[in-house]
Amino acid sequence: MTQTTPFLTAVRRRARPSRSLPFLVVGLLLAFLLVFFVLPVIWLLLAPSKTAGEVVRDNPLSFGSFHQIGTAWRHLFAFQDGAMTRWLLNSAIYSGGSLVLTLAVSVPAGYALALTKFRGRKTLLVITLVTMIMPQATLVLPIFLELNRFHLIGTIWSVILPFSFYPFGVYLVYIYFGSSLPKDLLSAARIDGCTEWQLFARIALPLAKPVVGLVAFFSFVGNWNNFFLPYLVLPNSEQFPVQVGLNQLLTSTPSFNPVAGAGLNVTIPELALAIIVAILPVLVLFVFSQRTLVSGMLAGSSKE
Repeated sequence: MTQTTPFLTAVRRRARPSRSLPFLVVGLLLAFLLVFFVLPVIWLLLAPSKTAGEVVRDNPLSFGSFHQIGTAWRHLFAFQDGAMTRWLLNSAIYSGGSLVLTLAVSVPAGYALALTKFRGRKTLLVITLVTMIMPQATLVLPIFLELNRFHLIGTIWSVILPFSFYPFGVYLVYIYFGSSLPKDLLSAARIDGCTEWQLFARIALPLAKPVVGLVAFFSFVGNWNNFFLPYLVLPNSEQFPVQVGLNQLLTSTPSFNPVAGAGLNVTIPELALAIIVAILPVLVLFVFSQRTLVSGMLAGSSKE
């Protein structure tokens, strides 16, 4: 046996990788996330509890009072005779109406692309993929011109119909049906005399509930948060969804727009509360649909 000298022991210790370096990198990353993502959210939640002066003077992460939250709530929903309520209702109508059309089109289209053979199938699939990866802003101008050609600008259909166009949903359903639906089950059903519609309605659709829920969630959230298209096609404030309404509320805040009227009672706390109210429906939907989302994301990950 060879005896280890103190010199060799020191060399081996220096050769060992330092374990503190990964912890340092993780700590810096967490600190970055805390400063740039967590603290702004905390400030947003606390801002409605303070007056506009307290938001500027006091500690940014301090809590004001519940009375001030109630005051900000009254001022917000009194803006333009209850415009905030109309905007929320409009967003629900636009997002809900387009969601129905999205599911009615995306699910059968994905099934047809995955499990049926017809002329032009591959071309439609390529078009779907290309359209899916295109930035949404590139389609706004042709959609606007098309809506204007059919005299739909300023109507509810100028928002619902473009929102219903969801190629990503078609692709999700296509992936699910193409990889997870048992082919033997479909073959047995065809032998028993089922038509393609019966196969879809009685076998494929009940098995596709997870991916249908996933498409519904992504579609609803995307439509609820959409700003650019409704901003272009809706000229009337009473027709605005909440995201476009927040822009009008911002321009009515003297802190951001010096020419805004001083008597509107719209300040930074009211604006922060409006943002919280605007994202609350999506947050509630996410909380109550987590199980469906996880099932939909795992759908198609394994093939039997």
